[in-house]
This record gives sequence, structure tokens and C-alpha cells, in this order.
Amino acid sequence: MSYIAETLGNLLEQTAFFGLTWGNYLMMVVACVFLYLAIKKEYEPLLLVPIAFGMLLVNIYPPIMEEGGLLHYFFLLDEWAILPPLIFMGVGAMTDFGPLIANPRSFLMGAAAQFGIFAAYFGAIALGFSDKAAAAVSIIGGADGPTSIFLAGKLGQTALLGPIAVAAYSYMSLVPIIQPPIMKALTTEKERKIKMAQLRPVSKLEKILFPIIVTIVVCIILPSTAPLVGMLMLGNLFRESGVVRQLTETASNALMYIVVILLGTSVGATTSAEAFLNASTLKIVVLGLLAFCFGTAAGVLFGKLMCKLTGGKVNPLIGSAGVSAVPMAARVSQKVGAEADPTNFLLMHAMGPNVAGVIGTAVAAGTFMAIFGVK
Repeated sequence: MSYIAETLGNLLEQTAFFGLTWGNYLMMVVACVFLYLAIKKEYEPLLLVPIAFGMLLVNIYPPIMEEGGLLHYFFLLDEWAILPPLIFMGVGAMTDFGPLIANPRSFLMGAAAQFGIFAAYFGAIALGFSDKAAAAVSIIGGADGPTSIFLAGKLGQTALLGPIAVAAYSYMSLVPIIQPPIMKALTTEKERKIKMAQLRPVSKLEKILFPIIVTIVVCIILPSTAPLVGMLMLGNLFRESGVVRQLTETASNALMYIVVILLGTSVGATTSAEAFLNASTLKIVVLGLLAFCFGTAAGVLFGKLMCKLTGGKVNPLIGSAGVSAVPMAARVSQKVGAEADPTNFLLMHAMGPNVAGVIGTAVAAGTFMAIFGVK
């Protein structure tokens, strides 16, 4: 009888109940909220489902992120800056750069939306972060998860990598909630109803030359951007060349989804209660939200300026797509425009600033690396 009691006692002690804190339970609730948003509301489930499940696992069984644990080895790929460039290659293989080529002015709106990055940088400095930590935090303003992870790893900010990545991916997923109120507050109904002229056709030669030229120009000026910009353009060259269909399909499907699983679960697993529930994390989350709002607002305001300069030919809503959340931000521009006028189709116009925003965020990351002498 004593043997049975001892065995049952040992089994009971091995359960997670005795090791969990209130913080673990709180993070588990947050994980369930994320899962609800991903499954019920369909807010970027490809991102939120693995992130939320990683969050759930690490708060039930913390050793899964310790050395020897499964997700620890996934996370090493983040620290070594391997997964973010692979994500960029997949994005390039999936994305049509034609709208940006057809309307080069989109680069300006993509650049304007990067204002959030620099606002977050100075905000982080004011809150006591070091220069490198502030630079790593600031990239959240571009709503670009892979670049946030890449820069944090390159600048040696692995202690902050988890909160930065979770904040960046969370705001990417919540684009449909965060952006519309800002867009509507800064534009009039008349502006939201503006219909833009159809984009000119882009030749195959232009689409092939674009990734090659961008790689040469950007990477010569800022060599540190080569892993991100280079992989983005390589993926797009796969797509547009038309001669490597197998590589295009692999980069945009199988490889992309494998990397998303590894990246998402490992990022979510950085949110243990001990690592996540502290003052620095709270500052990062707030700074990231403010930076994302600033970036959205800057893009819309620059869109309004272009609307004035072109005599009303540019719908300001597409400026909000200048953040790097591809293609979510472009879809939000389309949705808000369609609410004002169901016959208004802005998606392809918004893809121009959206793609420009991806390039712009990578350039911003490369600029910080150059400033701090990191290769």
C-alpha cells in the first residue's frame, strides 16, 4: 500500500501544478487569447497559431526552451539570423513587385512609413535603453517580425529578442485592428473614396531587372542589408524569371511554411513568465505599439500630401501600407477604401508602398548595423 501511495505521490509531484506561478497562468491566458484571435477571427493564423502555441508550451513546461529542449534549438536559428532571411526569400517568391515598378512614387510612401522606426528609437533612448537595444526595439515600428529578429541578433540583444519578436509579430497580426481607426481619423470620406487610375502594364524584362538592380544598388551602398534584401530579391527573381518554377514553389510554399513553424514556435517560447513579465518587456510592447501607430500615421499623412500634389489622383489610404506587413497592410487599405466606396479597388495600388516598406525596413536595419559597425 505504501508503494502505491509513494508512486502516486511521485507522479503528482511530476505534474506542472506545483511549479507554475501566477505569471505562467497569466501567459497561458494570453496564449489562449491569441489562439482565439487566430482561429475564430482569422487574424493572420499562420503567425499567431505557432506563436501562441509556443507561448503555451513554455509556460507549462519551461525546460522546453532550456539547453537540450526542442524549442531551444529552434531558437538558435533565430539567434544565428538564419530564419529571417529565409522568410524574406519566401516573401519575395510570393510577391508581385509590379505595382512598385509601375508606380515608383510608392517608394516615397514606403519611406515615410519608416518614421515610426526612428520615433521608437528616440523613445527607447529616452526610456533608458542602450543605443543598440533602442535600435533593435525600434524596428518593431516597421511591423516587420523577421527584420526585428535579424537586427536584435546581429546587435547582440538576445535578451530582448523574445519580447521584440513577439511584439513585432503581434502587431503584424493585429494590423486589421490597429490601422483602420488611424486611417479614418486622418482622412476625410471624400479622400477615402478617391479612385486611382489603373497601373500601367509592367513588362517581364522590367520585372526581371528590378530585383537584380535593387540588389546591386542597395547592397553596394549598405552591404549589411545583403542577407535580407538579397534573399528578398532572390526569391522574387525565382518568381519572375520563369525558368525555375520548382524553386519558386519550394521557396513560397514548403520552405516558407517550415520556416514559419520553426520561427513562430520558437518566438512564442521566449515568452515564459519569468522572461516576459517585467518592466523592460512592458516598455518594448508600448514602444512598439506607438511606433507602429506613428508609422501608419506618417504613411497616411504623406499619402495626403501626394494627393494634394497630384490634384487628387492618389488615395491617401495606400500610404498606410508603407509598413512592412505584407500583404496584410495592403489588404487593410483595400478594406477601408471599399467601406467608403464598394467599387473602389486599391489593393494593387497599396502593394507598391507595401513592398517599398519591406525594402525600407531592411535598409533601416542595415543603417543601424552600419552605424554600430556590425557586419
